Amino acid sequence: MGQLYLVRHGQASFGSDDYDRLSDLGRRQCLRLGEFFRESGVVFEAALTGTLKRQLDSLASIAQGMQMAPEAQSWPGLNEYNGDALVAALNPPPLPPLTSDEGARAHFRLLREGLLAWMEGRTQPQGMPRHADFVAGVRDALDHVRANHEGAVLIVSSGGPIATAVAEVLGVPKATAIDLNMRIRNSAVTEFVFSEKRHSLLSFNTLPHLQGPAHAGWITYS
Repeated sequence: MGQLYLVRHGQASFGSDDYDRLSDLGRRQCLRLGEFFRESGVVFEAALTGTLKRQLDSLASIAQGMQMAPEAQSWPGLNEYNGDALVAALNPPPLPPLTSDEGARAHFRLLREGLLAWMEGRTQPQGMPRHADFVAGVRDALDHVRANHEGAVLIVSSGGPIATAVAEVLGVPKATAIDLNMRIRNSAVTEFVFSEKRHSLLSFNTLPHLQGPAHAGWITYS
């Protein structure tokens, strides 16, 4: 059976003018993950990633840590949803600034509400696909892995697509998929095993590369 590693990008720039940019810590998280893969003897026969900068830069940092670059393919279906558009579809601005604790709590509460409304077809956020099409993009990536690979494959994406992949494999309700999404940490690893017919969940949201006191301050969520 093959093994698929789904990795969320490193810490981005939450609350800034350009979220789609890894922080210095985000680069170090992914570099350390690459070192962990190398130390563990993991060799990827292929890698897939979305086209967002934080995803591409995370893959580059992982490859740097591994001291090798797996053959990579861009896959737009692995791009993240637009959180601001989801929130705005239900809640017109202005909203509390993200730089405050109150603003951050409000953002994630409204994001949950926006995600559920989008999933249920009650809203169609500006510039975003229908939720069914978003799911289809993730499913196509999983189908591609099963159809074309037998060994270890790496996917570097974001919380939304990874949670969607887990929800598809487990067949969980929409509210549970949102809970999964909100819990995925930066640079966390989710593992599937796969055959030609199906994927099965092996682990979810693990940080084996950040264990121990030396990296206790490296664990982040946004």
